[in-house]
Amino acid sequence: MSFLVPATALRSVSAVLLGLTAVAPHPAALADVALMSGQRAKPLNGTFNQVPVLHSNQPEEVEGPGILISTTPGVSYAAENGMALRNAEYTFNGEFGLHMHHKYFPSYRSQIRAGERRTELTLGVILINPGRVPVSIQFDRGAVRNSFEAPYLANNLLGVKPLGRRPWNTGPGDATAVQMLRDQLDRNLSDLVVIPPRSRIVLLRTQLPALGIANGLLRGRSNGPFQMAVVAAPGPGSDADLVAVLDQRRLAPGRVYLNRIADIQSRRVFSRVGGVAIGDTYTASLRHDLKAEGALHVPLTSTSRHHFGTRDVQVNPLASRMLDSSLDNVGTYGVRFDVDLKLKGSGPYELVLSHPTLAGGRPFVAFRGSLQVRTDEGLQEMHLGMRSGDSHALTTLNLKPGVVNPVRVSLVYPADATPGHLLSVVPASQLAVVQARQAQQTAAATASPPAMPAPTRPQPQTPNPLLGPRPLQPSAERTMPRPLPQFRQPPVGTLPAQQPLEDRYREALEAQQEIIRGLMGR
Repeated sequence: MSFLVPATALRSVSAVLLGLTAVAPHPAALADVALMSGQRAKPLNGTFNQVPVLHSNQPEEVEGPGILISTTPGVSYAAENGMALRNAEYTFNGEFGLHMHHKYFPSYRSQIRAGERRTELTLGVILINPGRVPVSIQFDRGAVRNSFEAPYLANNLLGVKPLGRRPWNTGPGDATAVQMLRDQLDRNLSDLVVIPPRSRIVLLRTQLPALGIANGLLRGRSNGPFQMAVVAAPGPGSDADLVAVLDQRRLAPGRVYLNRIADIQSRRVFSRVGGVAIGDTYTASLRHDLKAEGALHVPLTSTSRHHFGTRDVQVNPLASRMLDSSLDNVGTYGVRFDVDLKLKGSGPYELVLSHPTLAGGRPFVAFRGSLQVRTDEGLQEMHLGMRSGDSHALTTLNLKPGVVNPVRVSLVYPADATPGHLLSVVPASQLAVVQARQAQQTAAATASPPAMPAPTRPQPQTPNPLLGPRPLQPSAERTMPRPLPQFRQPPVGTLPAQQPLEDRYREALEAQQEIIRGLMGR
């Protein structure tokens, strides 16, 4: 079964600018992808596996030390108002996963200047064995990265590029996702740990610099029951300092959704994910005859907002959650997607990934991550940087006539991306038309504005007694827009001596979006 995509799109400014945390639109309000204009999308109808994963992403922006999430029984207390919140209670046993993604935004963030020494938090993952026998845990893949180890260097990272052996300049979220995509365990992590009976151990720790990011992804298997917690301690403390934070039962400040619980329950807002999701891998398989059925379009990382008319929502449920968490794993951060396409056709076709444009919205960086494409010709790995509304060809598929051509597309969805993408197989000519239109729009958006004439001294005029006094005309200086306040300072050394005009516009826009997110309650 396939569905037509409506021509209309959501025009709500709040939904455009707030991304996942925006007010949820009416189900009929869908976004637009120019590449599939007038064509149909097919649902993938894939499935998630049953592996439980602890997601520590609420609050995303941490303002100080405290507990970020704990799966032990009991309650922890909010730093903002002392409210008791029941922990995301869950006991792991067997296969499991971990995803954490946090930013450190201290209260004095607006005073931080480039070149100054920044304070740090230490993020720690604690394993708890409540039983009377030791529990062994074997890790097979995963990594932890922070902004020091994997800075995000925006320049020259848009578009599709071959993925290098060590792509650590694409931000912590992508750096850890690459390790998971390649089924590798970082050499700095132990492959085997043992939790003694009735004890707690610190599995790993990493530094979280002010205005920086830390991200971790892990996959393992235990031979017995255990629980987990993620905490933040002041400075580079010891393991004992991290365990002491857990004993204080105080949640880290930054939980901006505590006064919007009813909105979360009614799905008016999505919040962030703080809980245990069921599923760390999504698999799907689809047959398609390109000659008989035309171009292929399927949703990838789809949500209730962006499913391209298919009603195929690829979001996995939560088995337990904090009260101010989203109701399900709406971001699917850290989830591996394996999509098998069995294609019939002849000659070259383009494999394309797109992100929708919301009508009236402003473009933003919607994806910066890595993908694998496996065909009969071998395995290709690429990094993709994508703005909203873009369509990018990942590779050319050389299809053999008269046979089924297998194509597998894999990615581990990285943090700081916006889900709801479209995967397509189209003729090169169809993509060329869309990309030419995108190039024209980009050129128009980045063109230098016309020079403003120098202000002239107003000449005295005789007032018209019938019209009354002529209103004063504002000077050119008064009509210029006020500069946007800077919301975040970039890390030291990332600013070039002279920024291109496009980069300055983009940074101003991102700052404006951050301010609006704050005003709307993100």
